Amino acid sequence: MKGILAIGLLILSNAFMTLAWYGHLFFKKVPWFSKLGLFGVIIISWGMAFFEYCFQVPANRIGFEENGGPFSLFELKVIQEVVSLTVFTAFAILVFKSDKLAWNYVVGFSLLILAVFFIFKKW
Repeated sequence: MKGILAIGLLILSNAFMTLAWYGHLFFKKVPWFSKLGLFGVIIISWGMAFFEYCFQVPANRIGFEENGGPFSLFELKVIQEVVSLTVFTAFAILVFKSDKLAWNYVVGFSLLILAVFFIFKKW
């Protein structure tokens, strides 16, 4: 249960992270945001990143094995990276509509899944 909760919180965290890191690239489509300077965009992105941390820190605390969770530090990091790329891909294709899922992305993501296998494999 703690593992599922940790992954769910990481998904929420990464949704805010994706908006904070990349959402501002699409501000030009919103008249009010298009007039903001770089400092204004940084402040808005920083505000969104606050919510990222509100989900990410508890996710790592709940999921970490030394706090009673099921994951080692390396496992948490690999989960976070896979979640991050999955959320980013969903946003890029469905929300931002800026890119298509090309074959080389699929191959790269498949290699990441292979990395997850090796990180989680108990030898």
